[in-house]
Amino acid sequence: MPKIDHSLFSANEHALEDSFGDCPDCGKPLHIKNSKSGPFIGCTAYPACNFSKPLHDNQTTLLKTLDGVTCPDCSSELGIKKGRYGMFIGCTNFPVCHFIAPLKQQEETHVHCPKCKVGELISRTSKYGKQFFACNHYPKCRYVLNSEPINEACPECGWGVLIHKKGEYACPQPLCGFKK
Repeated sequence: MPKIDHSLFSANEHALEDSFGDCPDCGKPLHIKNSKSGPFIGCTAYPACNFSKPLHDNQTTLLKTLDGVTCPDCSSELGIKKGRYGMFIGCTNFPVCHFIAPLKQQEETHVHCPKCKVGELISRTSKYGKQFFACNHYPKCRYVLNSEPINEACPECGWGVLIHKKGEYACPQPLCGFKK
């Protein structure tokens, strides 16, 4: 039976108490609190003081500046930034200039949206880097596919597209079991 080094677990109970400082509103100490939305830093004088701030700061960070590439709006340098919805290209002169552009351009698939029959499905990337295909008339049309669409109607149910999934063509409708 292996021995456990108990010195690793002998930290002082109050070691983290003062690490968040004092409340800027009332001067009482700040602590980690929990809510249905998750942990946050809050004032110990609650409910008399309602001060709170997020535990994790979701600020946009500049990862790399793009040398020789200038902003079309203000002529400052552009940079690759990471925000709450993933990576993007943005102006380094941010509070003054709000220019942003996607890191990857949206690719057109030339497949008509089977739901609204007006838009086309375009290739997009989620904030986690996963590719999906959505109607370009969002938010009016919210049709989304996780697999590559094929511009061919389903011979069984008549749905406007098929998807290319695991080396075969299939109907994206859950009630239709067509596979080719």
